[in-house]
Formats: sequence, C-alpha cells, structure tokens
Amino acid sequence: MDRFRVSGGGPLAGEVAVVGAKNSALKLMAAALLAVGRTTLTKVPDIVDVAVMAELLRRLGCGVEHDPATGTVTIDVPSELGHRADYELVRAMRASISVLGPLTVRCGIADVAIPGGDAIGSRGLDLHADGLTRLGANVHVDHGYLVAQAPNGLVGAPISLDFPSVGATENVLMAAVLARGTTVIENAAREPEIVDLATMLVRMGAEIEGIGSSTMVITGVTALAPVEHEVVGDRIAAGTWIFAAALTRGDVTVRGFDPRHLGFVLDKLVDAGVVIDRQDDGVRVTCPRRPRAVDVMTLPYPGFPTDLQPFALVFDALAEGSAMVTENLFEARFHTASELARLGADVRVDGHHALLRGRERLSAAPVVGSDIRAAAALVLAGLAADGVTTVEGVKHVDRGYPSFDADLRGLGADVRRESVADGAF
Repeated sequence: MDRFRVSGGGPLAGEVAVVGAKNSALKLMAAALLAVGRTTLTKVPDIVDVAVMAELLRRLGCGVEHDPATGTVTIDVPSELGHRADYELVRAMRASISVLGPLTVRCGIADVAIPGGDAIGSRGLDLHADGLTRLGANVHVDHGYLVAQAPNGLVGAPISLDFPSVGATENVLMAAVLARGTTVIENAAREPEIVDLATMLVRMGAEIEGIGSSTMVITGVTALAPVEHEVVGDRIAAGTWIFAAALTRGDVTVRGFDPRHLGFVLDKLVDAGVVIDRQDDGVRVTCPRRPRAVDVMTLPYPGFPTDLQPFALVFDALAEGSAMVTENLFEARFHTASELARLGADVRVDGHHALLRGRERLSAAPVVGSDIRAAAALVLAGLAADGVTTVEGVKHVDRGYPSFDADLRGLGADVRRESVADGAF
C-alpha cells in the first residue's frame, strides 16, 4: 500500500495543465463499440480507470493501444463483439456500465456485472434499465449481472428520465443512435461530458438534435463510422487545482479546460473573495487574503458538481465565518467531513447537510480518503495543516489524476508517496 505524506506549508504558485476528462474519456471509449473499425481518442488521461476500460474492451474482442506519452488511445472494433463484461473488471469502476447501451444495440444482448467503484453512496441502475426497456430491450438481473436482451433490435421511443442521470443519459443516447426510428430523451443530463459524447457520435454519423439541452432528439441510423476525437478538458481536475490555489491563498494558473464549464463554481469563489482571471483555455486564481465561507449545494449541471463537494468542505473549513454544504446527489459523500474533523476542522453533519465554522489552520493527523475526490481533497487539507499529515487512499487518486503528487510538487507543495507495510500505523 502507498499513502501520501503531506507537510503543511505556504501558498501554492505556478502553472498546471489538465488533460482530457476522465468522465468523458471512459464513455468515449465505450462509444467506440458502436462503429466497426479504428477509433482514435486524443488527450486521454493516463489513469488507472482508462487502463481498466481498455482491458474491458479487449475482453469484448477489441484491439486497444494506449500511449500515455501522447495521451492517445486507439480502439479497433471487430464486426463481431463479445457481450459479457465480467465482474472482475467492472467491480473496479462504475463507468464500466457505459458499455451496456452499445453492446445491447450492437449485439442484441449485453451481460454487464453490477459495478462497484467509489464508496459515495447508492447509485442504482434503475434509470439505465428503464431507458433500455423503453427502447424495447428485456432487462433483468441474473446472478449479479444486469442483462439486456433485444434480439430483434431496439426501437426509438419517448423517454423521460426521473432524474437527469449522466450515466443513464449516456447509455440511452448510445443505444438510441442505432435504434430504428426516433428517440426523445426528456430531462437529459447536460454536463459538458454529455456534450462531448454527443459531439463525437454526430461526427461518427449519428443524428442528434438538442445537444447540451435537457431534451435530445435522436433519429436512428443504420451504421456509424469510426473517427478521431479529442477529449474535452477535465473540469473536475481543473476545479481541484482551483480550490488548491484558493485554500492555500496562492497564485496558480490552470490551463487545458473551458472556464464556462465551471461557471457556477468560479462565481462562488469570487463571492468568497478569490480573484479569478478567466482566460480562453483556463483561469488564473489568486487569493490575497483569507477567503470568506460560502454556502454550497450540489446539483446537476450547470449547478455545483458533486465531485467538487469534498473540496468545498476543505475550503469552508479554512475560510472566515460559517457556511453550510448540502449534498443532494450522493448520501455517503460526507465521509470527507469525519476525516476533516480529525484534522481539527469544526464540522457537524446532519443528514445531507454539513455545517462548518472556519479555522485559520488545521492540525496534522492520519486520515483516509474513501473515493477519488475525497482522497485528493484531504491531501489539499494537509497542505493547510500544521505538521505532517498522512493520507491513505492513493489508489483512489490514481483513478482520477494522472500525476497528482508530481503536479502539486510543481506548485511548491511538499507531498510525497511512501510505502506502508501491512499493519503499520
């Protein structure tokens, strides 16, 4: 096992670049299954989850090459695909469920293990199953697998999602592009990663109207063609570095993403007293004084992203005044709060609300990150703590950030990986 060893210090300063979004790259890799031939993706992050998805596609019969140096992934899709996504791989990453729609419409059957992934609360697959059922598939659970069968193909239909689920929107969208007739998705998710997926599908030959809106109209086509596509910049990784600059009262330029994709977050930080200079391909973040605490409520895009909620907790734990952080999407995402309390944060959790009273500094302690963003946020908390903080959960961080500790060191942070013997404290 590894852990991060974080020495509290001064403000971060410098420039950091983000690559393609994890939450987009994985779905684009799944979308490649829809077209026979070679699809090429660029700006793909060199993270564990990409390696897992690549191996999953290989086991379905694809040839996959990943060049971390160039951020390029090539996927050679055969005319005959396998249709079973085994638990061995799927349990490691919830994004594996995104192969469900493409396999159902390409093969007429998909067997996808019920996925695992982050410990951030229940995320049922009912919306995925309901959407494919509306398209004509027979969907049921069999011995831990979600099985979708459509031997006669899928047929377009009106589908209204009870909640604008990103995963369900993606699966229904990918299935609908090759279904017969027209599909209308109401209450569709609007995240930039959805737009990126839809944009690539259109370049492959799909007919989609309403991209970026809550209503998408998809007219099925008989076949798609492989393409080359650049993955959209990672707004969540960008948000991580933005919060890192703000809570250490630093001066950091973050490049490689569209600031409009974080408009709500940036506005919140400006309200807190953080100076944000929005540029074409990123932002410069400066925080000359202790920021003010701000209330945060997670909501579907374009609201405050749930993936950035752990960073908002750390920010408010160090800000001037009191604030409430409300989690509306995942009930278990307040694991971060209890670990922050170990660092001396004044935080109280009541249901899906967390009340924080800011402190000037935190105090070092050993903590554990329970998911990708929680572990990363606790490392940032350690930068604002007196003493040396150890953070377990490196394996989670490696699933979402290509070079997290190296990038932090490039900004002046004292962060190191160290091996931990079993049973060590």
